[in-house]
This record gives sequence, structure tokens and C-alpha cells, in this order.
Amino acid sequence: MSAPVKESRGQEMALTVVVAIVIVLLSLLPMLRLVKEIVAPGGTLSDTAIRMGLANPATWTATVNTLVVGFGGTALAVVLGTFMALLVTLTDIRGRSMLVLCYVMPLMIAPQVTALAWLQLFGPASPFLKMIGMAPPIGTRNPLYSTEGIILLLGVQYGPLVFLLVRAGLRKLPRELIEAARSGGAGWFTVLRTIVLPLMTPSIVAAAALAFVSCVGNFGIPAFLGIPANYLVLPTLIYQKLAGGGPSVLGEAAFLSVLIGVIAMAGIVGQELMSRRRDYRISSTSLPADPYPLGRWRLPVEICMWLLILLILVMPMFGLLLTSLVPGYGIPLSWATATLDNYRFVLFEHAAANRSFFNSFALSIAAAAFAVLVAVPVGYMVAWGRQKWIRYVNLAIELPYALPGVVLAIAALLMFLRPIPFTGIQLYNTVWIILYAYLARFLVLALRPTVSGYHQIDRALEEAAQVAGAGLFTRLRTIVFPLVAPAALAGGLLIFMTALSELTVSALLWSSGSETIGVVMFSFEQGGDSSYAAAMSAITVAVTFGLMLATNLLAPYLPNGVLPWRD
Repeated sequence: MSAPVKESRGQEMALTVVVAIVIVLLSLLPMLRLVKEIVAPGGTLSDTAIRMGLANPATWTATVNTLVVGFGGTALAVVLGTFMALLVTLTDIRGRSMLVLCYVMPLMIAPQVTALAWLQLFGPASPFLKMIGMAPPIGTRNPLYSTEGIILLLGVQYGPLVFLLVRAGLRKLPRELIEAARSGGAGWFTVLRTIVLPLMTPSIVAAAALAFVSCVGNFGIPAFLGIPANYLVLPTLIYQKLAGGGPSVLGEAAFLSVLIGVIAMAGIVGQELMSRRRDYRISSTSLPADPYPLGRWRLPVEICMWLLILLILVMPMFGLLLTSLVPGYGIPLSWATATLDNYRFVLFEHAAANRSFFNSFALSIAAAAFAVLVAVPVGYMVAWGRQKWIRYVNLAIELPYALPGVVLAIAALLMFLRPIPFTGIQLYNTVWIILYAYLARFLVLALRPTVSGYHQIDRALEEAAQVAGAGLFTRLRTIVFPLVAPAALAGGLLIFMTALSELTVSALLWSSGSETIGVVMFSFEQGGDSSYAAAMSAITVAVTFGLMLATNLLAPYLPNGVLPWRD
């Protein structure tokens, strides 16, 4: 065996080892640690954890509430997302790109920001309602503090997720089937009922499963809308237990997090079973179907769609902006009362808010940079590897993101409650435990677009360099990375935007000095300082929207579908 061949095989083995270490540390180890907390060494369930969890009536109440808002939010998200996907993809509406950008925007905004925006729009102290003379008396209960309010916002939050998945399926719909049905005299609704929706069943069911998992694991919306109404779901119950009992209740919290994981996995398993009941395979592929001409109905349909955007995006964000400009609760907004003091306070005067901006930006940048660097070699193995175990690598990386964030947070707490063995390094009660959770949870957001980039690259250049004697690391550095860098960087930007105001994980992991934007925002709202919370939210929304627009500059160099808001 020649020296270059030995060197190349040695580098491949080294890459495999590094990827294995990353996957074990970020994906497998936290899940195994969580299972160990529940399962005793003898292989039986821990009596203490199970007894404490099952004996508490709050567990059953929170479980029922979780299922109610999970199914309700999923149903609304499926209806909204599927409806929008059908109109945007299959009809000749105008302004499609801007419509997609605006509809996907709520998915890129943190759930607690969405909740706060809606609360400030419809509450008795709403500056907007005061401006138009429709504000209820101060002290009136906000209608969103209810089960229906939580379901509504979960549907708004995850409708875009359903939209993206269903739209991806619609783009693969064979044109010849639709054209054959229409040339045979079938009307549009007949085509929709007999061809489009049956073929889209796998996409709709898969989207519903992901929406259900997201609704079940959501913390921000139930925390802002449910805690004031004493309506607890499992994530908020875990938060209250940890806030009141600290590490002493970790066993019970672990049991509750496993319960959330079981509910989420039941949704995914249900999706698999439903998909197997019928054969949905398409025997051929073709160009996408021609847009259906709406004719005289096009303008009314476009007006209705933009009215929906106005309701779910523009008005809540406008209400949030107005709240950030009022000097105090219940004060009407006018030219005389409008002020920027709330922004000055959160940016320069409040110590915890100052730290939160620094911590969140630093954590988001670190998580994004790490994910981009790791996604290139891992994506190389996932996309071009021929080993049978490669698919398990992808599944392992998906696991921390597929499960609700509260499950990963509890697992991280259990892992780092004590110092790391043989090092004495303590991550518990530091900002580093949050970074670990971010690295584990968001790595897949960079891996997905990177793998898509690999699939659209002609491997001839890399193979030619290999024939010429270039080692694996040389090929990765000089050929592969420059080609997939745009896709990997786009994934990094998605991670930055997602992690910037994240709350589900950091709410359970933060400590004094390691506050994040989401945590301080939540603290302000819980303390009645809605104007400060609105100012922080407005800043994060502006940063997110600006990054979305800036990322469009990478669009010509990216595979299709990497940017979810790009038409």
C-alpha cells in the first residue's frame, strides 16, 4: 500500500473518530443520561421518580393540558399552513415572494416574542386599542390568557412550518396527472379532492407530526399566556418545579421531561403508521404543475391572504412597537408621551439586560460558528459516505432537535450537576451549560442545508484531486469547503436567528450572570414591566428581519429550499 493511500485512509479514520466523538457528546450522551436518571441500575423504573411524578395531581392536569393545546395548535397550524401552501404554490397569485417572506416570519420569531406581541395588541393597556378608542377598562382580563389563546398562537407560530413542508411536496406534484384530469373535464375542486390532497397526504401528515412535537414542547407561549391564568402544561410545570425546588427536584423533573418525550414520540410514530396504510408513491417525475388561473377571483383571494398577513404579523408587531414607546403601563401613546427611554434602559442601564444581550449574541455566534465548522465534515460523511451506519449518524444528530427542548435542558442539567470527571470543571450554573445545549440542539440546522449543498455538487473535482494524491483534509479545505460554504453559512445564520432570543432551553439552565435575552424578557413580563419586554422584543425582531433580508444576498449561491422564506 502506497504512502499517499495510507495517509488518506488515516485521515478518513481520524475524521470518522472526530465525528463519532461529536455525536456521542452532543446527541447520545445527554439522552442516555436522562434515561439513566429514570431507569435504575437493575433495569426497573426508579420508584422514587415514578411515585413522585404519578402521585402529583399537577402532573395529570399538565399532561391533559399539554395534549389539548398540542392537538388544538396542530389542527390550526395544519389548516392555515396547508391552505396557504395550496394557494401560493398552485395558483397565479401575485407578489408570491413577499407573501412567503411575511408568512414564514412568525416561525423565525421566538415564541415568547409572538406571545408578548399579541398580549400587547389585545390587552386592556394596549396602546393600539387606546388609539382607536376600543381598549377595555384597565383590570379587564386579557382574552389571550386562556386555552383558546394558547391554541391560537401555537397555530400562528407553527402554521409556517406546515406551509414549508406541504409546499415542498406540492412542488413535486406531477403535472401530467393534473393536466389529464383537467382535460377530461374535471373542475379544480375535483382535481384538488381526488389528486392533489391524496398525493399530499404524506407531506401533510409529516407536517402535522412536526407541528405536534413543536406545540407539545413549546415553552414561551404557554409561559406568557398560561402561567398568569394558572394553566400549566408540562414544560411550564417543569420550570416551576425547578424554580421552586432547584436540583432537589431533578428526578421528578426528569420524569416529566421523559413524559413530554413520550408524547412527542407518540406523535411521530402515529405519523409513520398513518403513512404506511396506503401507497403514495408517484411513478414518474415532471415539471411542477402550471399555476391555476384564478381569473376574477384573484384579487379577492390576494386581499384575503394579505389580510391574514396583516392579522398574524403586522398588527402584533405594530402593537409591540407601540408598547415599547409608552413610558408606563396603561398610559396612552401620543406625540407627548412617546419615548425611547425603554430602549435606553434595556440597552444601557439595566445590568441583567446588558448581560443578556452580550450573552445571547456571544452564545448565538459561538453556536453558529461551531455548527458551520462541524457541518462540513459531518455533511461530507452523511451525503457521500457509503457505509451502512451513516444513516444512524444523521438520526443521532436529529434527535436533540426533534425532541422538545425541555428534554434536552433536563438532560444537560443531569449531565453537569457535578463537575466533569477527571477535570474538575464545573459547567452547572454557568453560561457554558447553555452553550452546550445550543450546540446539541441547533447543529442539525446547519447540517441540513450543508447536506443539500453536497447533493448539488459535482463530485468530479474532489475525485480528481484524490486521484492526484490530495489527502482528505486537503480536499476538504481547498475544494469541498469553498463549494459548500454558502449553504453552511446560511445554516449558521439560521442558528444565530433561532438561538438569539431562545427561551425553552435557557429558562431551565440560566443562572445569575448567564441571563439570555429570552430569560430577561420573560422576567420583565412576569414582573409587569411590559414596556421593557416590548423594547427587547422589538430589537430582536429588527435584528432577525434584517438578517433574513441580508441572507437573501446568498440566495443565488444556495441550493433550493435552504432559505425557508425564499420563494
